[in-house]
Amino acid sequence: MTRPLEGRTALITGANQGLGLAIARAYVEAGASVFMCARGVALLEEARTEVAAVARHDQVVLARTADVSRQKDVDELAHAVLEAFPQLHVLVNNAGVYGPMGPIEDVDWDAWVRAIEINLFGSILMCRALLPHFKAQRYGKIVQLSGGGATNPLPRISAYAASKAAIVRFAETLAEEVRDERIDVNSIAPGALNTRLLDEVLAAGPRAVGKEFHERMVKTKAQGGTPLEKGAALAVFLGSAASDGVTGKLLSAVWDPWETLPQHRDDLQQTDVYTLRRITPADRGLSWGK
Repeated sequence: MTRPLEGRTALITGANQGLGLAIARAYVEAGASVFMCARGVALLEEARTEVAAVARHDQVVLARTADVSRQKDVDELAHAVLEAFPQLHVLVNNAGVYGPMGPIEDVDWDAWVRAIEINLFGSILMCRALLPHFKAQRYGKIVQLSGGGATNPLPRISAYAASKAAIVRFAETLAEEVRDERIDVNSIAPGALNTRLLDEVLAAGPRAVGKEFHERMVKTKAQGGTPLEKGAALAVFLGSAASDGVTGKLLSAVWDPWETLPQHRDDLQQTDVYTLRRITPADRGLSWGK
């Protein structure tokens, strides 16, 4: 299908730039009507105008400023979204920040906590606000943006790493809570993106983020990074009917064969592939630890 989201509606957070904007555009190109939110007023309106330019006459593109880490903002946003889209189908939790960079004992503690509030609490608050709606209609898609911090240690970027690992485990847990109500919850690892977050790492410098990681990001910047379209395409798939029944997974937009997952739906439901799990000595061919 060239427009797999035809007739669907979605709320996309952090949609005024970078991957969030790319997802909003991809959703509209796939046939959906979208409600975009972010904190910056001017940039958000520019993004809405850009996305609306690719919409057809029967599609709606709306926007509203909101801080997803604030309960009042989230409640007001959810009310506005459901008033505009009474049959909301998809929530894309994209809003996120890197947070402070440096050794944990040196970084600004308030900034560290703030990153957790945005990356972790912000997504959970959005889920809490919209789950009653999804449960009432017995259908919904929650697409959670994750990142390398969920699957690998990120020394000196600890708030980001901790929040991304936590939100993936929350998504896995929520997926089990709502499995019987036809609500799918999945996380996306979009790859190393050439966005403002990458620029923040480069600006922080090797002293803050570590020489090895900084050099890797310099190389990523020079090579252009992972195209935003890869993560956006996976977000479209997870918001579409084609992915119904695929839930509780962390999928790499770059490395995983996600287009073929509908063919393996039974296997996915019966195994722990594409999930966060503890590795034992036996998993690595070691004889001790039994």
